[in-house]
Amino acid sequence: MCGRFGLIPTHSELAELFALLDLEPFPPRYNIAPTQPILMVMSGEPREPGSNLPNRRSLLVRWGMLPGWVKDPKKFPLLFNARSEEAAEKAAFRAAMRHRRTLVPASGFYEWRKDGPKQSQPFWVRPKNGGIVAFGGLMETWSEPGGSEIDTGAILTTEANADLAPIHHRMPVVIHPQDFERWLDCRDNEPRDVAALMRPVQPDFFEAIPVSDRVNRVANVGPENMEPVEPKPAPARNQKKTEMPADEQLKLF
Repeated sequence: MCGRFGLIPTHSELAELFALLDLEPFPPRYNIAPTQPILMVMSGEPREPGSNLPNRRSLLVRWGMLPGWVKDPKKFPLLFNARSEEAAEKAAFRAAMRHRRTLVPASGFYEWRKDGPKQSQPFWVRPKNGGIVAFGGLMETWSEPGGSEIDTGAILTTEANADLAPIHHRMPVVIHPQDFERWLDCRDNEPRDVAALMRPVQPDFFEAIPVSDRVNRVANVGPENMEPVEPKPAPARNQKKTEMPADEQLKLF
């Protein structure tokens, strides 16, 4: 899953990678949480004749999707993740998966390894080579009864690759730069045409760095959230095998 992430590149780095001309300056963000605004990149209006830049625009959306048919958001669950394997069929994501696929720029994300009922170890998961990563996202505009509109979104997830599976069984979908245009083109590419892009990222793409539990609190928004620490020792697992009674063993033959 992806319940927290960070975005700390410079404005120029972000604008260059995603070919954005409308990107407003932004401060670094070290602990982005659901319900907060997140940056998304979508397909936009055609450029002026002669421009070789792709048609893209940036927008800020509420992290937590509200489908257009929701009547009362207070009674609707917070959909900040969408399972990529089901998104094209689920009522909450089906329309966005067909018409409003997005890219979510990030410097990395946080994940927690459960070491017991009351113990967990947070990790800052970032690209090994540094830089910016793009998660697959979905956007939906929800209209309030009064007529105002709210842009909302979710991050797509897939099965964790072998590197991250020991920490958590899910991870964000990663869209590589060479696939940006294909992913964002909802006019010519239906969900089935981009299904191959929603697979676990290749091994060795990410590195997982143990960090302190400061990141557990949304109020902690400084760069110290990403500083490496000595990981908490995982509790010893009971390896003792239970002997099967002799009379039960006989039933197996």
